[in-house]
Amino acid sequence: MALDSKVPSGSISDKWTNYKDHINLVNPANKRNIDIIVVGTGLAGGSAAATLAELGYNVKTFCFQDSPRRAHSIAAQGGINAAKNYQGDGDSTFRLFYDTIKGGDYRSREANVHRLAEVSTNIIDQCVMQGVPLAREYGGLLDNRSFGGTLVARTFYAKGQTGQQLLLGAYSAMNRQIGRGKIKPHNRHEMLDLVVVDGKARGIIARDLVTGEIERHSAHAVVIASGGYGNVFFLSTYAMGSNATAAWKIHKKGAFFANPCYTQIHPTCIPVSGEHQSKLTLMSESLRNDGRIWVPAKLEDAQAIREGKKKPADLSEEDRDYYLERRYPSFGNLVPRDVASRAAKERCDAGFGVNKTGEAVYLDFASAIQRYGKEQAYIKGLDANNTKLIIDLGAAVVANKYGNLFQMYEKIVDEDPYKTPMMIYPAVHYTMGGTWVDYNLQTTIPGCFSIGESNFSDHGANRLGASALMQGLADGYFVLPYTIGDYLAPDIKTGTISTDLPEFVEAEKKVKDQIEKFINNNGTHSVDYFHKKLGKIMWDKVGMARNAKGLTEAIEEIAALREEFYKDVKVPGTADSFNQELEKAGRVADFLELGELFAKDALHRNESCGGHFREEYQSEDGEAQRDDENFAYVAAWEYKGKPSDAVLHKEPLVFENIKLVTRSYK
Repeated sequence: MALDSKVPSGSISDKWTNYKDHINLVNPANKRNIDIIVVGTGLAGGSAAATLAELGYNVKTFCFQDSPRRAHSIAAQGGINAAKNYQGDGDSTFRLFYDTIKGGDYRSREANVHRLAEVSTNIIDQCVMQGVPLAREYGGLLDNRSFGGTLVARTFYAKGQTGQQLLLGAYSAMNRQIGRGKIKPHNRHEMLDLVVVDGKARGIIARDLVTGEIERHSAHAVVIASGGYGNVFFLSTYAMGSNATAAWKIHKKGAFFANPCYTQIHPTCIPVSGEHQSKLTLMSESLRNDGRIWVPAKLEDAQAIREGKKKPADLSEEDRDYYLERRYPSFGNLVPRDVASRAAKERCDAGFGVNKTGEAVYLDFASAIQRYGKEQAYIKGLDANNTKLIIDLGAAVVANKYGNLFQMYEKIVDEDPYKTPMMIYPAVHYTMGGTWVDYNLQTTIPGCFSIGESNFSDHGANRLGASALMQGLADGYFVLPYTIGDYLAPDIKTGTISTDLPEFVEAEKKVKDQIEKFINNNGTHSVDYFHKKLGKIMWDKVGMARNAKGLTEAIEEIAALREEFYKDVKVPGTADSFNQELEKAGRVADFLELGELFAKDALHRNESCGGHFREEYQSEDGEAQRDDENFAYVAAWEYKGKPSDAVLHKEPLVFENIKLVTRSYK
């Protein structure tokens, strides 16, 4: 099947502008007759709901948290990209477009990425007008810093709380529309199925997570903004409640799932400390602006540090290997995340890891503290030779830029990162794959749209840092509210969709049957028992490095684990009450299917690109080796009853404005 992405014709610089001008927009007077459901109220969903309501549509929002303010978007600490060129360092819309395509290892759709770069500048203006407290320079202009994969400073930020502050802006806009009666929020509700009537998405089945009641909700269109599926690995930087259920349910109703194997491993996370952990903690990539990453240059020093016989401060500069600066002199510590993660794994696998498990490297701010301290001493006319003064002044500057991140690290690890280098190691952080969408952000189900991290459209095989917030707000504020009108225009006379239709009855029965099956299953193991086993399979065989043998084993093991799960899972409590184990059971059931498709997608893609690294396909110096002749396409999978039977559809990736070359950051 050929996938029609509906990319408009014409030169790429004109595509979004011209297309937006000719979209079949709904007459404003008739929008009050149109209902839209938005599932997920993070940055993408919250901004979309607020903007759709502002445009006149009736919006119903659903989130499993008690408030949209608790969406996982708050965990995006470091910043948001925009091609404003405030630093005068040569940034431009095209350069942001190019960096994003290159960062994704040439596996993104050109038109979507260029549109993203075009609207990026509008996002910053929107957020400033909302009162988001983005950092400013001494002169009052908005400040910028650099992130991995770029040689310009285009990342706007609010200390290490950027996602939280942007989310509060979107939440405030939502609240205004709630007050006007244009948004009806349904918090502590989880979408459990999509209702399709005459081939179109016409509503959802949701469960009230407090009372256990199963509810039917109808609409003229459904927007999925439920985030990514990284918790298929169990241990990740995602919030523990983050799940794939909404996206997976629409997949099972006909929405193709694209590139599930493209999953990002973030290089700067607090390392695993033991079997007791239920999640991992991200340390913002912004720290790589000033922090230098290193390991001991000698194996004996690494061994001594692991055994507690030496401390990092005992090693001289000559005894340290700043391996990113050594291997990638042009970008140094600011190489993209996939490159930095694999480099850390390579050093630790070679025996140079610095914590007790041997899976950690150092992120050191000593040089930055010295540099900033001397700069401040000169500015203030103080003694630049006073070592203690320099350290105090430099630490104050670092605290002003990253203070909350340092505080968080100290609370978790019980070490002062101003004095002792942070220990970091890669962890699952983001999913570039997701539901397939066309240029309008519509899935293969008419009337069902997918935005933000839940779709596949913008990041290719690797997302550049600070681009998640950019995509979420671009989709929510500036793209979906306008493209959805093209679909909704014929619905102005449809009227309210009845929830008594047979399709709603059938979908509700299906949901209730699964819940009853879980409640009445007389198993012996908890939901977490199976989730942890799935996570171990995924990390060991579908993680940072993959090979055909491991992927084949993973597919078989996940299928067997899924069968065991349905036979032996124990879900205590009742269906008609607050029951978090029941919630988790449904989510893990979806992960057990998604995990198999994930491994199947990784096995079929015989190349290495971005976050997908097949050990069989690498250069002599260990870099990813793409196969553009055979794999320059989007892999979109159609559900056929079980993951092993999924049918592959290909959307060729056509590059008209960027030349396909081997990605290099050296």
